[in-house]
Amino acid sequence: MSKRNKVLVGSGLFVVIVLLVIVSASATRDKGTEVRFEEVGRRDLVAAVTASGKIQPKRKVDVSADITGRVTRIGVREGDLVREGQFLLQIDPIIYEANLQRAQAAMSSAEAGAVQARANRDQSDRALQRTNELRTQNPNLISQEQLEQAQTAFDIAESNLTASQHMVEQARAAMREARDQLAKTRLIAPMAGRVTRLAVEEGEVAVPGTFSRETGLLLTISDLSVIQVEVQVDETDVVRLSLNDSVEVTIDAFPDTTFVGRVTKISNSAILTAGSGLAGQTDRAVDYGVEVTLANPPSEVRPDLSATAEIITDTRRQALAVPIIALTVREHRPVATEQRPADTTNVKRKETEGVFVVSNGVATFRPVKVGIPGEEHFEVLDGVRAGDTIVAGPYQAIRDLKEGARVRANRQAADSARRAS
Repeated sequence: MSKRNKVLVGSGLFVVIVLLVIVSASATRDKGTEVRFEEVGRRDLVAAVTASGKIQPKRKVDVSADITGRVTRIGVREGDLVREGQFLLQIDPIIYEANLQRAQAAMSSAEAGAVQARANRDQSDRALQRTNELRTQNPNLISQEQLEQAQTAFDIAESNLTASQHMVEQARAAMREARDQLAKTRLIAPMAGRVTRLAVEEGEVAVPGTFSRETGLLLTISDLSVIQVEVQVDETDVVRLSLNDSVEVTIDAFPDTTFVGRVTKISNSAILTAGSGLAGQTDRAVDYGVEVTLANPPSEVRPDLSATAEIITDTRRQALAVPIIALTVREHRPVATEQRPADTTNVKRKETEGVFVVSNGVATFRPVKVGIPGEEHFEVLDGVRAGDTIVAGPYQAIRDLKEGARVRANRQAADSARRAS
């Protein structure tokens, strides 16, 4: 074969290959984008809000120190059950006993001074009366000056008695204060419950928590008969909650068990966090506190255990639904009418939610109105009907899909459907 013939044959083969590639690409385009199809159907939907938090008893009391002193004896251990009025711990009472003795001595001294002042007042009163009688019988026997002196002595004695009585009241108040301080050295249980925290040891110095609640904390008693889960719910979800909403709770310490409860409190103000008042923090998360009361808490439950609450906000029975992944947004185009033709020159387009409905291999965007969200599906109130075929995935294909584009069933999805049938 001549060189010229070889060139002609090679050129012909190249042209054939190019034509085959073009035909194959055209055939692929004609088949359309591979997507996953799904028929619109009815199903049960449950809308829920998930939030995390910690286990807390409904009632608990932090027993703190009101006075300063060394802890000399502790009568309970962490985890003990206590009854109301039971002895908890003793703070060294020596200083406060001495203060009470001084107050009692001051009280006795004040009372003795009051007795003496009353006697002086009575004596001055009698002297004034005699002076007045003598002055009345014979003015020459008692001068006016002597009468004035007797009156002045009586007034002074009366004032001294009043002052002494006030000193008695002051001493009595000081004694009551000293007795109260002494009583605070012996701490008893304010309610029945379990000691869930013991924050002090014998020999440590207890101090009042003037500026910090934790500073003076000695122990905590919790009533574990009613257990709650305190969770934080985002501001976008809290408006969906209502009192008595049903809740399913999972506790990390009990991974194989689900507990049920009810929403018993929804906070009306946001949870304040450190730095929440700083300027410029406009993008911080805003959470609200929600309390969930458990119906049958486990007997081994402890405060501060981590828990997750799934709060059921709404349910639908056999509602028309579409997969969440199928829902997308597209620009809404104005519709032309006889009175007003569609002029999109100065019209701001609005994005609307909808799905791609498939008919004869062509995907058409159709706006829909959705209701409650389920775990994997949205309730559809308007826009599609049961039995409509929609594009249900994958996400990338739905995002890039154009109006009127040709689509075809994903091969893997089709094979799975045949195997299932």
